Amino acid sequence: MLVHLNIASELEREDPREFEELVLSAGGDPVAFVMGARAVPDSRTFVGSGKLAEIGEQVRECCAEIVMFNHALSPSQERNLEKELQCRVLDRTGLILDIFAQRARTHEGKLQVELAQLQHMSTRLVRGWTHLERQKGGIGLRGPGETQLETDRRLLRARIKSITARLDKVRKQREQGRRARTRAEIPAISFVGYTNAGKSTLFNRITESTVYVADQLFATLDPTLRRVDLDNIGPVVLADTVGFIAHLPHKLVEAFKATLEETLNADLLLHVVDAATSERDRNIEQVQDVLAEIGAQEIPQLQVFNKLDLLEQSPRLERNAEGVPVRVWVSAVTGAGTDLLLQAIAELVGQDMVCEDLHLDPQEGSLRAALYSLGAVEKENYGDDGVAHLSVRLPRADWNRLMKKGPEPLF
Repeated sequence: MLVHLNIASELEREDPREFEELVLSAGGDPVAFVMGARAVPDSRTFVGSGKLAEIGEQVRECCAEIVMFNHALSPSQERNLEKELQCRVLDRTGLILDIFAQRARTHEGKLQVELAQLQHMSTRLVRGWTHLERQKGGIGLRGPGETQLETDRRLLRARIKSITARLDKVRKQREQGRRARTRAEIPAISFVGYTNAGKSTLFNRITESTVYVADQLFATLDPTLRRVDLDNIGPVVLADTVGFIAHLPHKLVEAFKATLEETLNADLLLHVVDAATSERDRNIEQVQDVLAEIGAQEIPQLQVFNKLDLLEQSPRLERNAEGVPVRVWVSAVTGAGTDLLLQAIAELVGQDMVCEDLHLDPQEGSLRAALYSLGAVEKENYGDDGVAHLSVRLPRADWNRLMKKGPEPLF
């Protein structure tokens, strides 16, 4: 059973349709949707006494097993609601955590989810141990001088500390991989965007991968990296990351820092937008808020307006006043516009390319072979004196490596 209130004091309200999608994505079966309005939330039960009675009646009629609120509830509000309704109560944060727990597949992802769940649970322990809040005395009952609640909190803190240490180790491993890519000067491109915008479908289309794709919120949780060779650029690393959502809980952002660092260290962000939804502008704003929270707002962005097949429009590439690509309209499902997307990526990432005309003597055949092995030769012809005239285009990193190897000037 779902509950949504329009709170007058809230500047940004949650979307009830998105909430229903979240519940379906978690595997829930909504039997009723109670809506209402209130000036400010009630400090004890979030809803007023009349609305609480209405929810209780609906719970009994529909035999609901769980009541989900499209809001963040305090631990005391959750406890009071469970006591009044006689069934389990879950808030929006708890629902998102449950979805994340279902989707986590890698060791790192499971650790991150467990950390976020433990942090969320640490303030809600009283609910489970109200009968063990007192210390007991007497023969055979004298313990270590702490209540069951204090014992659980101590064990929880120890577990959080352990997981944090393991995640730090994962973060260092990722940092080593990034340093290796930086030394090789391979550009990193990261897919970001609102959840269910089509990032994984587009990622699969470009990289020919088989990343899990589904028409549901948070289908992707663990980051996937693929190295691909793009025309006119050379090798690049593409990263498919977890989607964002409105009012993403801060604890989740903290727990998934190792994953989000793939975004933070990218050379270019492909901001994938669901062009067919009516909430398009709001979703773009929410993504920008999360990027600002993790410190990635300064990284160059290319907006990719996806799901063009639902709008029945033709693909196009939009540029700013300086002629720099800023927006591409594509369809990841049909593949329409992916050539324009690759062209825009080549222009933005391939700005640091070297284009030169070289004149190589016959004794410099090894250099000519190296240029061909890199796929850098665009045109070649020979003069009467046997000198090879080459037009080459290659990344500056490869060019610098060749320059270091060459004992003599190349031109």
